[in-house]
Amino acid sequence: MKMVTTRGGSSSSSSFSISSFCCKIFPVKPSSPSSFTILRLFILLILFIFIFNFYSRSILEDEENLNLRLSSQDFVSQQLPQQLPGEKLWEAPFSDGLHSCVNPTSKYQAFHGGDRYITLRSNGGLNQMRTGIADMVAVSRMMNATLVIPELDKRSFWQDKSIFSDIFDEDHFIDSLKRDVRVIKKLPQELVSIPRGRKHFTSWGGLGYYEEMTKLWVDYQVIHVPKSDSRLANNDLPLDIQRLRCRALYHALRFSPSIETLGKKLVERLRSHGGRYISLHLRYEKDMLAFSGCTYGLSDTEAEELRLLRENTNHWKVKKINSTEQRIAGLCPLTPKEVGIFLQALGYPPSTVIYVAAGEIYGGKTHLSELTSRFPNVLFKEMIATKEELRIYSDHASQTAALDYIISLESDVFIPTHSGNMARTVEGHRRFLGHRKTITPDRKGLVEIFDKLERGQLKEGLSLQHLVKHLQEKRQGAPRKREGAPDGIKGRARYRLEESFYQNPYPECICSSKHTHR
Repeated sequence: MKMVTTRGGSSSSSSFSISSFCCKIFPVKPSSPSSFTILRLFILLILFIFIFNFYSRSILEDEENLNLRLSSQDFVSQQLPQQLPGEKLWEAPFSDGLHSCVNPTSKYQAFHGGDRYITLRSNGGLNQMRTGIADMVAVSRMMNATLVIPELDKRSFWQDKSIFSDIFDEDHFIDSLKRDVRVIKKLPQELVSIPRGRKHFTSWGGLGYYEEMTKLWVDYQVIHVPKSDSRLANNDLPLDIQRLRCRALYHALRFSPSIETLGKKLVERLRSHGGRYISLHLRYEKDMLAFSGCTYGLSDTEAEELRLLRENTNHWKVKKINSTEQRIAGLCPLTPKEVGIFLQALGYPPSTVIYVAAGEIYGGKTHLSELTSRFPNVLFKEMIATKEELRIYSDHASQTAALDYIISLESDVFIPTHSGNMARTVEGHRRFLGHRKTITPDRKGLVEIFDKLERGQLKEGLSLQHLVKHLQEKRQGAPRKREGAPDGIKGRARYRLEESFYQNPYPECICSSKHTHR
């Protein structure tokens, strides 16, 4: 084959070869101008097809490689540097200038009663008692009665023998409410032996109900109230009564100095681990699982143990519970494994410090390992406090719950795995203090996602993260007014389904900047 050299000196053998090849297939006379033009067009067409095939194959290979990288990202997402959390994971929702406001209105008058008395036995765990006491402060005001320092529940599941002053700053409680209601430590001696009226006040009572109850003073000077929780309606009460409830709960019911001091120390120690931390209210204790009838993820032996506990606990009225139905309805607490998946999907890295604000986790390390395998920095109070510091709180569940409350209140993020009394009360208090970030899992929606994971219809990674973040988008503790009962619910049944006043005291105790903060 002869080499044709171009003017620039480079070889052009390939053009000559193609031309020769084409001429053999399509014989034409080289001297014909039209034939020469056809030959040149044919050569260009061949070159175009060659170039098109080459780049098309390259593009397809690039797309295939990109898809492979995206699919493999699901597998390695936990180890990628870009997974480190941004400020958005920790920042509080925008509160639009709202702040707490508990000052009485100009019409509010100082308390002038004093010759009628209410004695009270608070019932339930720590936060059920706290909100009940705050309610009874307001009830005492409405009934123009002196409130005797409440007796705390000693017969509940926790069998805590603490008295009021063991948990709360008694003198501060009395002094801070002196303009609102008279509070005394003990009933006057001359009244101890006189007959008392024993009255179970109705649940979710309003102002009209308690004004009617003042007729009890005709026959009695002392009324004993054996149950304190949910004695006041969530809504439709005078503004001054609602703000009194907030003053009682958030200002007057301060914990005892020893609890406050240790609680703040533990917060400082948690921050020393990494600056920021999540307080996880992991409701996976034995009593919670037995009461709710939730046995998902447990062995048959564990499920039977919980069933027997529920059957043998007299004050738990519901004995037969379908665990599957409970879980599908979103009524079960998240399991440790589900919590781990949830936090990872939200974007929190494995290095996140997590404080578990709860009692003993059922099944111990066996079940807890399903969380710690993803988040190794899981801490309990026993890990950040000395044995000596905790010694005085042993066998006093309400006092240790108070430590958990302080740590949860001061956390950067609070996440409850079930909507119990502590979850609702801490959420409301955090709203009151400026809408600190509180993530309330949509348990019903999450169950659907977790079940898809278990069935292999969904894999952990970008798709899961998108689903979970979208589900939780409006459940970060942002300002909103308290929710009423669902549409169509009438009569007294609506009270039970309303959002608790103490879960969200907006708008009565949370105001815009034109109001004065107390």
